Amino acid sequence: MSLKPGIARKGEGADGVHWNVMGQVYTPKSVTEECFSWHALLPPETFVPPHIHPTQDEYIHVLSGELDLVLDGEHVHANAGDLVCMPRGIPHGIFNNTGHNVTAMFWVTPTGKLVNLFRKLHNMSRPDEVVAMSPAYEVNFLPPERAADIIGLK
Repeated sequence: MSLKPGIARKGEGADGVHWNVMGQVYTPKSVTEECFSWHALLPPETFVPPHIHPTQDEYIHVLSGELDLVLDGEHVHANAGDLVCMPRGIPHGIFNNTGHNVTAMFWVTPTGKLVNLFRKLHNMSRPDEVVAMSPAYEVNFLPPERAADIIGLK
């Protein structure tokens, strides 16, 4: 997988793919061994529960809207134009609490097994299945009790 020159057109996914991951739409833009990027549409009230990538650094460039995040136990807020940096091994969760769609560019480095995880998660509707499957693809969701503590629900 080497990077090919060209333009990833708006609305088009690599190989014509768009994934529905628990109500969010992920459109892969570029995939190499070193980096995987995707456009994300996060509808209102959707979220990615706190989790850890033990082998990848992750980034989010917020294109439109706002996101609430938990980064290493700290509550933070990102606005359109902001870049969120989430180093490997740091627990992080992503929340759209705005009542409006949010769009963002995400990427991880290195790619690792995340592309294959998204392929498996496409149209999966049961969160418990997502959580159970993810560690085999180097994504570790925090237990629900711990996640509730982190996002201040307890």
